[in-house]
Amino acid sequence: MPVASNREITIGWPTVHHALPHPARASPPQRPGSPTSDVGDLTMDDPDFGSTLRSLHELAPSDIPDSLAGVAGRMGIYDLTAFLIDFEQSTLFPVPDRGVRVDSPIGVATEGTQEGQAFVERRLVESVGKDAITRICVPIIEGSDCTGVLAFTVGGPLDDQAHRRCEELGMLVGAAISIAARYTDMFNLVRRRRAMSLPASIQWDLLPPLRLWTPEASLVGVLEPAYDVGGDCFDHAVNGFLVDVAVMDAMGHGLGSSLLSSLAIESYRHDRREGQPLAVIHERLDKVLAENFGGEQFVTGQLARLDVQSGRLTWTNAGHPHPLHVRGDRVVGTLSCQPSWPWGLGGRLREEAEEHLQPGDSVVFYTDGVIEGRGPSGESFGIERFVDLIERATASREPADVILRNAINGVLDFQDRRLRDDATIVWLTWDHPRGA
Repeated sequence: MPVASNREITIGWPTVHHALPHPARASPPQRPGSPTSDVGDLTMDDPDFGSTLRSLHELAPSDIPDSLAGVAGRMGIYDLTAFLIDFEQSTLFPVPDRGVRVDSPIGVATEGTQEGQAFVERRLVESVGKDAITRICVPIIEGSDCTGVLAFTVGGPLDDQAHRRCEELGMLVGAAISIAARYTDMFNLVRRRRAMSLPASIQWDLLPPLRLWTPEASLVGVLEPAYDVGGDCFDHAVNGFLVDVAVMDAMGHGLGSSLLSSLAIESYRHDRREGQPLAVIHERLDKVLAENFGGEQFVTGQLARLDVQSGRLTWTNAGHPHPLHVRGDRVVGTLSCQPSWPWGLGGRLREEAEEHLQPGDSVVFYTDGVIEGRGPSGESFGIERFVDLIERATASREPADVILRNAINGVLDFQDRRLRDDATIVWLTWDHPRGA
C-alpha cells in the first residue's frame, strides 16, 4: 500500500504536506488585523469551539472539513489535514472533501512518521523546519478512543497555552466525526481500504470503541482478520464503579457465525443494561441462543465485571481459554474458573470466579484463534509463544494497544499473514482506585 513521502499532495482538506522539513515559503497566510501571540503566528484569542460544535449539526458531512479548516485558519493554523486510522490499525488516511474520492491510495504509515508517532503515543508531536515553520500533529480523540491524527502547520514554536489549543482542536475534530458518523458512510469508507466481507462488516458495526479509559481502569481490544472476521467479537461498558467486559467466539465461519455472535452480544447488552447480575446474564445468554438455534450452534466466551474501587474481578467462563494475568512485565499465571458449557447448548453456570487484582495488574482475554493457528510446517503457535510476545512487549513499556498490535502481528507472521481462524485479544488493566 503506497505511503506518502516528502511531497506535497492536494486532497480534501487544504494542502497536505507529509514529513519534515516543511517546504520553505516566505511566510504563512495572515488575516489582516488578526491578533497574534508572541509564539510565531498562532493566535491566542478564543477560537469559539462552542459555536463550531453547534454549526456541525447543520452541515453536510462533506462540509465538515471546510468548517473545521475555517476554525483552524482563525487560530493562525494552515495546511490542515485530518487522518483516520484504517481498520488494520497500521496506516493513516486523509479525510477527503466532497470532490475527492475516499478510496485514494495515499496513506501515512504509523511507523516512522510524525503522524504515526502522534497516533501511537496519543500526544502532540511537533517538528520545526526551515524558517521556524512548525509542523504539528495531534491525536483525534473520540471519547476515550484515538481514531486518527490532525496535522497542520504554524508559523513558529508553541508555548504551553498554544499546545493546549492544538490538542483541543484535535478533540473538536473527534467530536465532529462522532456526530457525523451516525449519518454518513464517509468516515467508515476512509478507514476501509479494501473490500470487507459482509460478516466482517456486521462484526465491526457490533464492536464498541477499541479503547476505553477511566481514571481507574483501561481497556484495549484488537480483532483480526480485520476485513474478513466472522465469529469473534467483544464488548465493554463503564457503569458507575463497574467495568463490564465480554469476549465471544461463535462456532463456524462466515455469515452464520456472524449472526450467531450478533445475537449473543445483543443478549448480553440487553441484560447488562437491565442491571442483571453476571450469573443471570450468563444463563440468559445461553437460553436465548438455545431457543433460537435449537441447541445446534454455540458460542464460547467469558463475561467479566471489575469493581474499580476494590480491584475485585468476577467472571464466568463458557468453554473458553482462561485469560492471562499480567503483573509488571510478567505473565504470572492464568485466572482459573470452572468452565460451563458453551452458550447455546443448554448448560447451567458452574462457577462465578473471583480474583482480587493489585493496582497495575492486567487481565488478557483472547480467543483460541490466537494460540491455535498453525505455521507452514503445521506447528501450533501455542500459549508459550503468546506469553513470550506479551512479556517482551510489556518489558519495553509500550502502551497496551501497541503490545496487542505487536502480538497480533506475531500471530499473523507465524501463519504467513493468513489466519485460519479469527483472533481477538482484549487487554484490561486496573490502574488504581480513585483517591488512593
